[in-house]
Amino acid sequence: MRGFLVLIGAGLVGVTVGIMGFTFGYANGFAYFADDPATCKQCHSMNKQYDAWAKGSHKTVACQECHSPEKHSQPVQWLLSEADNGFWHSLKFTTGAYPTNIKIRDHNKELVRENCLNCHGNLVSQIEQPSLHSNAQIDCLRCHNEVGHKR
Repeated sequence: MRGFLVLIGAGLVGVTVGIMGFTFGYANGFAYFADDPATCKQCHSMNKQYDAWAKGSHKTVACQECHSPEKHSQPVQWLLSEADNGFWHSLKFTTGAYPTNIKIRDHNKELVRENCLNCHGNLVSQIEQPSLHSNAQIDCLRCHNEVGHKR
């Protein structure tokens, strides 16, 4: 009986790994680790976001520079973020279960805000209006929501 349970467990692990491998391969998962913004356009649900990025003031900045932790100074966080986002993108792409109006997840929005300040923090500290940001974190996207993706 024990051998049978081990065989069933191994079979389930094999099927799970197989499904994950298929999903990763079908959705070209390794492309998510590249810095090419065209990767984001491989899924037709991202065409609107890609086209808006190409019209925006940050069109020379790769998607990962805003949407991921900094690769060289935070390699573990970068890898975990890429794996997390890549998994969900691959799953949605493979199953076709993505919404028509794609919204950024809360923790990704916070990461974008942090990356705004990583690049523009010195400028922000010079022009920050305390009346607008008193006792609150600055949310760059509240006022500058078209910077990365011109609508």
